[in-house]
Amino acid sequence: MNVSARIAGALALALTANLALAQAPAPAPQAGLSGKVALGYLATSGNSDSENLNLNFSGDYYAELWHHNLAGRAIRGSTEGIDTAESYGLSWQSDRNLGEKNYVYGRAAWDRDEFSGFPEQTREVVGFGRHFISNDRHVLNGEVGAGFRQAELLDGTSEDETILRLSGDYTMRLSDTSEFKQTLAIESGDSNTYSESVTSLSADVWTNLAVVLSYTIKRNSDVPVGIENKDTFTAVSLEYSF
Repeated sequence: MNVSARIAGALALALTANLALAQAPAPAPQAGLSGKVALGYLATSGNSDSENLNLNFSGDYYAELWHHNLAGRAIRGSTEGIDTAESYGLSWQSDRNLGEKNYVYGRAAWDRDEFSGFPEQTREVVGFGRHFISNDRHVLNGEVGAGFRQAELLDGTSEDETILRLSGDYTMRLSDTSEFKQTLAIESGDSNTYSESVTSLSADVWTNLAVVLSYTIKRNSDVPVGIENKDTFTAVSLEYSF
């Protein structure tokens, strides 16, 4: 066998091994509780331009057929004693598996942002989800649901409406110590369409510690005059996993 044939054979073997690894199913999450807590620096633009500290957390509980998630965030900053950013969020979602690929879910979320066109919003949604891809390298999930949204406006009035929610998340494992993640959620009603996109890149720096760089875009289609319809958040955080 000549050198070219040996090289071609080695490349074919390596490619086959990589494809097999990429297509191997991801290990099932272990039953029990796990979570993440992150603290870091945050720069905002849109309705508030400032530099602040931010805190966020996420906790997951896995059982045989169920997955429960509780997530929250807090952002607060001031410049020369004047508040320039204040935002809080809390969400809960429960998934019930219908097999290896499909699941149904219920979700409740609350957000408060003093510097947006909607100071407070609450949503309740039920829907259907599917794990489109789940292996050692790539994870892709999609969800569709319907429910209700209650929003408080700047003038003190309230706005209640039914909404359609579309969401998805994609994770790519770049190496044993780093990963890329993209999430997108769109909640559309007759009066307003709210969307939130989060792009993040994380790298492990110690056993349970990672540095996370993230960029978040929040957008409302209809806002009061004088209010920006888009806010962006750029964060660098230190994240602890347990």
